[in-house]
Amino acid sequence: MIPQTSSSGRLSVGLAGRFARAFQSWAIFSLLMVLAGCSTHFNRLEPIRTAFFDGNLATADEHIEKELKKHKGEKDVLLLDKAIIELASGRPKEAERLLREVRDKFDEQEGIDATKEVASMLTDDKARPYAGEDYEKVLIRAMLSISNLMSEGGDAGAYALQVVDKQQQIMQAVEEKYKEENQNAVNSYKQVALGPYIRGMLAEESMALDDAVRARVQVAKWEPHFRDGKADIERCEHEVPMHPGNGALYVFALVGRGPIKQETAEIPTQAALLVADRIFDAVGKRNVTPTLAPVKIPQVVNFVPVADFVSVHVDGKVVGQTATIVDIGDMAVKQQEAHYPAIIGRAVARRVIKKGILYIAEDAANVEKGSLLSLGVMAAGVAWEASESADTRCWGLLPDTIQVFRVELPAGEHTITLRPSQRQGDFGTPASTKVTIRAGRHSYLLGNLPTSQFVGQLLTSPREIDEETR
Repeated sequence: MIPQTSSSGRLSVGLAGRFARAFQSWAIFSLLMVLAGCSTHFNRLEPIRTAFFDGNLATADEHIEKELKKHKGEKDVLLLDKAIIELASGRPKEAERLLREVRDKFDEQEGIDATKEVASMLTDDKARPYAGEDYEKVLIRAMLSISNLMSEGGDAGAYALQVVDKQQQIMQAVEEKYKEENQNAVNSYKQVALGPYIRGMLAEESMALDDAVRARVQVAKWEPHFRDGKADIERCEHEVPMHPGNGALYVFALVGRGPIKQETAEIPTQAALLVADRIFDAVGKRNVTPTLAPVKIPQVVNFVPVADFVSVHVDGKVVGQTATIVDIGDMAVKQQEAHYPAIIGRAVARRVIKKGILYIAEDAANVEKGSLLSLGVMAAGVAWEASESADTRCWGLLPDTIQVFRVELPAGEHTITLRPSQRQGDFGTPASTKVTIRAGRHSYLLGNLPTSQFVGQLLTSPREIDEETR
């Protein structure tokens, strides 16, 4: 808790003395940290991403294991990255296990501990339990559905429904938080179409065509720019899902390097100062002294994709290209913009609270202005503020987009080749695998394309049937 003042606005001298001694130790430690140069999650994530994008999955995993031992507060986001590595390595069940673990942990952390909230006001936001960004909470469930599809597939529909439910829960919370004062924040959120896409896909296979139509209509409504939306509705309403003797292949492609967070300095806006005033009034029972000094905050960074989509070749012939169903980069940026005043406001409130504590301590100890002790307190305060760093924890191995493609094929074994592609044509390194198509059934293929080459292996399902056929 922040020390409370008496009616005269001064702390007791005894309390101030104890606080001063404790603060002196903290200031020395903070100053040493500043001089040594504090590393952030952004810095620690770089070698993991580099190894992963280069296709060195074992090296990326080694980096994660090393960081898991050293940085307990980053465990959950590191496990999310590990899940992506497991998926790319052909172990979807292990990826699903890790994703479930973090999903449940994030759900627990949503009701943040008040003591941790106060602690973050005295240090920085890294003292808060990380409950995930809104887009991360939704995408955990999306990746759970995809991972399950690539193993036994029995829970893929339930996970897809969780995608919808979680997004609705988040959108309701945002509407209640901002109401009429920040309609732009509310408008920054929209439903993620991957959930109903997978539900519609599964409904088609089970011939529950009414359910399939409803799901396909939701996809077209929630993602009106999705290329295949109208064709999917037309197929469910007026055509047969699959012609006799044929099956359907669904290709899922994780394309591009996903968003991450890096530290930046931002000048407070009027909206941010208003948020800071509310925070400080609730915690410190005083008004905020306006400050326009830049504060450290995390900022979402996107990357220009190398490939626009993936071209799909069946037995040597091009049959089409994947289309974006989820734009993760755009989703992350818009959601951060919605909360930007609150993010800056917290940083401003923290700075004012720290300054207030110093002033109270100086007053209580009757420190003479301009004295060596006064200068020491000032230096300690600078060190205290400088020891802050932005909370750049994030799911670092997400793709930029999730893309999909459906093609109907004759039953039997086919060679499927995926190629990185731009609007000018194919380029980069292709990847191939065998897929067994079953009459009246679905088969699935997953590729991870962060740059111009696929990372890991192309994952197929059902793999057991593939192995028996071969």
